[in-house]
Amino acid sequence: MPEPIQDSDRDAIRQFITEHWHAPHICIRDKLYHPHQAEAFIERRDGKIAALVTYEQQGDAILMITQNSIEPGAGIGASLVLKVIEEARKRKVRRIWLTTTNDNLKSMGFYQRMGFRLVAVHRDAVIGGRQSLKPELPEFGVNGLPILDEIEMELILEPAL
Repeated sequence: MPEPIQDSDRDAIRQFITEHWHAPHICIRDKLYHPHQAEAFIERRDGKIAALVTYEQQGDAILMITQNSIEPGAGIGASLVLKVIEEARKRKVRRIWLTTTNDNLKSMGFYQRMGFRLVAVHRDAVIGGRQSLKPELPEFGVNGLPILDEIEMELILEPAL
């Protein structure tokens, strides 16, 4: 069951993010984010992180910074996204947004099944981020596709009745 993180989780989150994202920070739209310092929900298996979603509120929106599951297809990632949606509704936030990269077709499908829509392609954004902020970013990703662009997706939440 997803739960909010505790301050005592932050070192483990930093290590988890570094393992899964090539560095302890994330580059989104030419800005660095430090997921281990963000708000988050975590799912544990045998005392270890099995899934994690990190996010921050930005005015009337929530940015999902990262979302990872070590058990793809098990429903853990979806339960974390649903927790962020629930949190957004509590805060009366109507928009949740995220970016992924052009090579991450599986992730784009996952988010679309969760109700997110593709709203923008930021051409060559990853190239710029790699050059200026995060040189650790690999040049090639899933299935050998070059990682070039950021794909922005959003979910607009309907007001509660």
